[in-house]
Amino acid sequence: MFGKQKQPPIRTLIGEGTVISGELRFADGLRIDGEVVGDVISDGDGYSILVISEKARVTGKVIAGHVIINGTVVGPIHSSSLLELQPKAQITGDVRYEVLEMHQGATIDGELRPLKADEKPSLKLAAANL
Repeated sequence: MFGKQKQPPIRTLIGEGTVISGELRFADGLRIDGEVVGDVISDGDGYSILVISEKARVTGKVIAGHVIINGTVVGPIHSSSLLELQPKAQITGDVRYEVLEMHQGATIDGELRPLKADEKPSLKLAAANL
C-alpha cells in the first residue's frame, strides 16, 4: 500500500504475570502482556509500535507512533500515527491520535481529539457576541 510505513520489529515483550513499576522507554516495538504502573514512552525519532494485549494493564501515560490496544489503559494516550482500539480495549483517560480505528466493544472514558484539531482555528459563533 502506498504511503504506509514499514512496521518495526517488536523487540521487547513484557510477559503475562510480570509487573513493572516506573517509566518504561522503548525503541522500535514493544508488546505488553503483563502490567506496567508508570508511563510507557517511545524513544527516538523512528517509527514505533506498541501492542497492549487483552490481558495487559497500563496505569500511566502512553506515547508512541502506532498503538494497538486490546487491554486496559488508565491514563492519557498519544498516538502520532495510528491508534487501533480492538474489541476488548478499555481506556480511562484522554486520547490524542493522528488516525483512529475503533472496533465494536472498545470503550473510552475520556476525551477523543485528533492531533490535527490543534491546527484548526477555533470557531466563533456570531450569536455568541449578542
